[in-house]
Amino acid sequence: MNGRLVLAGTPIGDVGDASGRLGRVLAEADVVAAEDTRRLRRLTSELGIQVGGRVVSYFEGNERERTPELLQALTDGQTVVVVTDAGMPSVSDPGYRLVAAAIEAEVVVTAVPGPSAVLTALALSGLPVDRFTFEGFLPRKPGERGRRLTELKDEPRTMVFFEAPHRLAASLESMQEAFGTDRRAAVCRELTKTYEEIKRGPLNELVTWAEAGVRGEITVVVAGADPDRAMTPAQLAAEVATDEEAGTPRKQAISDVAKRFNVPKRTVYDAVLAARDPGK
Repeated sequence: MNGRLVLAGTPIGDVGDASGRLGRVLAEADVVAAEDTRRLRRLTSELGIQVGGRVVSYFEGNERERTPELLQALTDGQTVVVVTDAGMPSVSDPGYRLVAAAIEAEVVVTAVPGPSAVLTALALSGLPVDRFTFEGFLPRKPGERGRRLTELKDEPRTMVFFEAPHRLAASLESMQEAFGTDRRAAVCRELTKTYEEIKRGPLNELVTWAEAGVRGEITVVVAGADPDRAMTPAQLAAEVATDEEAGTPRKQAISDVAKRFNVPKRTVYDAVLAARDPGK
């Protein structure tokens, strides 16, 4: 008879958010697969419980190799609990491979719900919450990050990202380039912890704020694109012409219009060329 796989959500900051059920599941599990065994020991100590079963590490570096071992425990009838450093396993954390393998092997998969940085940040952002998309971590390399964000520039739903503190300013700058300076956003830092901070505002203000340095766990929430601001090539060219008439050099006018309407500079440049020579 197959066992049971349990995905257990852990506190994202305040240990007081841990549920009584989380403590019982950890104490009764045959195997606990933890992203960081040291953090697990600290959590169980603070909860006043003792893990009765075997504890193994299960993180990004060994997830692929350890999944067959954990699946074997499940098919042998054992209960395997997966926990990550914070939040729900498999959401930008280890767990997905084991869930997929367990389902394929017809093992029961269930969860102990817990705190979520994604939903907490979304609720606190002050941005629309009726529809949203979780985008996880952006690519580290600037070019890849810029391309990913350009793909999202017309996304109408509120977007949620995770980011490392040392990359926050660069990522916000890339978002500003892709989405425009006035796109609303919120940076949520150290959620549920002593120094929790929510910084809200347009992207250009958040870029300036982040350049001074930010510490802690970061979740970024960005408003979706406003469909009412979609511009035709003729309208973009007209905006550039208006700026030029006001004394702005063409190159700068193209850049300003691109930021103003959240479109690539190349799109505005092509619109200006098309307006100058409609036959092309």
